[in-house]
Amino acid sequence: MDLEVKDITGKVVGNVEADDAVWGAAPNDALLHQAVVAQQANRRQGTQDTLTRAEVSYSTRKLRAQKGGGRARLGSRKSPNLRHGGVAHGPHPRSYRQRLPKKMRRQALRIALANHVRSESVVVLDSLEFDEPKTRSIIDMVSALELNGRTLIVTTDVNENVMTSCANTSGVSTLEARNLSALQATSYPNLVITQDAVKSVNELWGNGASS
Repeated sequence: MDLEVKDITGKVVGNVEADDAVWGAAPNDALLHQAVVAQQANRRQGTQDTLTRAEVSYSTRKLRAQKGGGRARLGSRKSPNLRHGGVAHGPHPRSYRQRLPKKMRRQALRIALANHVRSESVVVLDSLEFDEPKTRSIIDMVSALELNGRTLIVTTDVNENVMTSCANTSGVSTLEARNLSALQATSYPNLVITQDAVKSVNELWGNGASS
C-alpha cells in the first residue's frame, strides 16, 4: 500500500510505499491486549514490601488476660488486627515478568501500526530536521497537521534537536523506529513518522524480515 507523505506544514508532497505485512496487518485485539499487558507487567519493579507479624518490632507479650475482662481476645502487639501491627496479606518483592514469544511481540506491533492506518491517525512526514532545538517548532507542526491528543514522533535515528524540542512539549514524545513496541504504538492516539522511518519499519518487520 501507499501512504501519503506531508511536509511539516501539512501539505501533501508525495507517497511512500508501506509494506502490507506491517501496515495492513489484520486486526487481532486479543494478541494486541496480551502484548500490551505483558510489556506493562515487565516494566514493574516488583519491589513493594510490607512487614508481616514476624517482622514488626514489638514484644510478644500477651496484652491482657484471655478471659474475664469482657473484651476481645488479643495476643501480641504484632497482631494484624492492631494499629501498626504486621500486615496479613501485603505485597512482597516478586517478579511480574511475562514472557511473550518474539513472533507474537512482532505481530502485535504490526497490528498496532495497522490500527493507526485504519483509524487514519498516522501522518508520514517527508523529513523532520530543525536547525536548533525549539519547542515552538513542534507546536507549530502539530497544529499544522491538526493533531489532537498525545502524539508520538518516530524517526530513523536519534535527532537531538527534535528530542530537545519535544522535551518541553506536553503530550508529544519522540522515539527511534527500531525501539517501537506495541505498548508505545497503542499509548498514543496520533503517530507521526518520517518517510525514512517508514522504510526502516518495512525492513525490520515487513515481509523481508525474519518473523
